Amino acid sequence: MAERHVRKAAERVTGDDVADMLAAIGPRLRAAREHRGSTLTGVSCATGISPSTLSRIETSRRKPTLAVVLQLAKEYGVSLDQLAGTAPAAESRTSALQRFGDDKAVLPLTRYVGGLHAHKHVLPAVQEPPARPRQVSHDGWEWLCVLYGRLWLALGDQDLVLSAGDVAEFDTRNPHGVANAGPGGPVEYLVMFGPQGERLRPRTPSAPGPRAR
Repeated sequence: MAERHVRKAAERVTGDDVADMLAAIGPRLRAAREHRGSTLTGVSCATGISPSTLSRIETSRRKPTLAVVLQLAKEYGVSLDQLAGTAPAAESRTSALQRFGDDKAVLPLTRYVGGLHAHKHVLPAVQEPPARPRQVSHDGWEWLCVLYGRLWLALGDQDLVLSAGDVAEFDTRNPHGVANAGPGGPVEYLVMFGPQGERLRPRTPSAPGPRAR
């Protein structure tokens, strides 16, 4: 079954697609793991892959081998098409977002492996007030900007509700988690993540001072 999925995916892949797939697999593996509520340690115990290796793959600091992708796809109960972004037309042509259950959709916006990465995330609408988001921590630095809706950011002991146009940045070694602050519509937000702790560097020139008369 897995080999058949690999052959089908390969038939749809061109040389230009390879970098896109490699850059996207890490975030999609992370989304699939979080959807199952699994920790890196738990996945490591189940698969024999070290937590540090899993973390490096999820943050695009390491390219996963096919054997590792197959193993993790089986562990998370997702298809290779989902991880590679090569789902059949009926499943994904209407949207480039890769969905993991009803919890989150992820669209990678960068195609290279390593360094700063950008993604668009969509959280579905909720009917009831959510529970406090489950928090995770890992190396890196994250910047996010809400495009639509209201996002609940649980950062350490703080609880922040961000609206469209609000921006937050934080060290991802601090426990953090997000949820739709609903009830209401979905939430769309952009994420930029530096796996080594890279940070954005504003280059806007300072405003000129008053002219002398």
